[in-house]
Amino acid sequence: MLALTRKKGESLVINNNVEITVLEIRGDQVKIGITAPREVSIYRKEVYLQIQNENTASLNVEAMEALKNLF
Repeated sequence: MLALTRKKGESLVINNNVEITVLEIRGDQVKIGITAPREVSIYRKEVYLQIQNENTASLNVEAMEALKNLF
């Protein structure tokens, strides 16, 4: 993991096309802004993990249905 220090209004750039800007710092919360191409998916980690879990569960159900159809 790369750890960087930024102040309000400062940014960092990832892969020449994603810019992350510190918009606000209030107590222990930091508000960030992300500028990226539309084809780049951006999720909060807890949402991303939930999507991954649901996709895995869906694949398991589809695999079981496919096995049932074989018999």
